[in-house]
Amino acid sequence: MKYIAFLSMFIDHTNKALIYPNLDGGALNRLSDFFDILGRIAFPIFIFLLVEGYFHTSTKWRYLVTLLVFGVISEVPFDMCTSARFVEINWNNIMFTLALVLAMIWVIDVLKEKMASLPKALWYFVSFLIVAVLCIVAMNASLDYEHHAVLIGYFCYIFHERWVLGIPFCYISMFKEPWALLGFGLTLTYNGERGKQNKLVNYLFYPVHLLILGIIRMYLGI
Repeated sequence: MKYIAFLSMFIDHTNKALIYPNLDGGALNRLSDFFDILGRIAFPIFIFLLVEGYFHTSTKWRYLVTLLVFGVISEVPFDMCTSARFVEINWNNIMFTLALVLAMIWVIDVLKEKMASLPKALWYFVSFLIVAVLCIVAMNASLDYEHHAVLIGYFCYIFHERWVLGIPFCYISMFKEPWALLGFGLTLTYNGERGKQNKLVNYLFYPVHLLILGIIRMYLGI
């Protein structure tokens, strides 16, 4: 499932870096529209796997720090790919978004344990406040997927053991991207088992493919 998300992300970034700047209203537009559909599969899978990773990892600090480190590594390649510039402060890469979501569910989960003796409604109220604040943070920090990511991450956490119920809430959270339903649907195939993978390769794929696309875009001057 993760490699399906990688392929979808690569298609989406190729579309944004190399096709969007050349749209002419003809066949290229239809190709771009098709790539847009395929590209919407990635994010729901990545955010779903992030929350699953939270519940399965024994080293949450390492998980968070790794996301932040690769966020820093990926920022220049991301800017090159998306804007043909080395620095673009108005749009920041998804690794920072995932780090924010991970920190959010970590805090909320710790509060859930500490507030176990209190009415459950109070914990929900506090968690809603945290989500609202972080939605504002995500928007003001110009993070990729902004508040949509925060909301989806929260619902993935809340409905972790009842995921079918969570999908409608997640889908509504990014209703402007109707084809994201394909990604949410694919998460239903998750069996809870971790397949063979190379962590370094998984993390490097993001900045490396962005760098390649960014170099091509800047070389072609598009």
